[in-house]
Amino acid sequence: MGRSVWKGPFVDGYLFDKADKARASGRNEIIKIWTRRSTIMPDFVGLTFAVYNGHKFLPVYVTENMVGHKFGEFSPTRTYYGHGADKKSKRK
Repeated sequence: MGRSVWKGPFVDGYLFDKADKARASGRNEIIKIWTRRSTIMPDFVGLTFAVYNGHKFLPVYVTENMVGHKFGEFSPTRTYYGHGADKKSKRK
């Protein structure tokens, strides 16, 4: 179930500060974040965030199509190596 419309999107407050600092510096810095629950806002378009997935930081370049989604959607926490039965059939 989604978040109520009247509440608005959830974004951790420090993300706006980090985004403003990155834009002010002019350099294309990667912003390290641990929050996967925050919604991507239009202010973040064009910035690169390193989202922590529990193991390592994955770079996520924010585009206009990502606005409204969560950061966690773009940094998977599990690595899929395929089914074990598929490997047996490929050996033959």
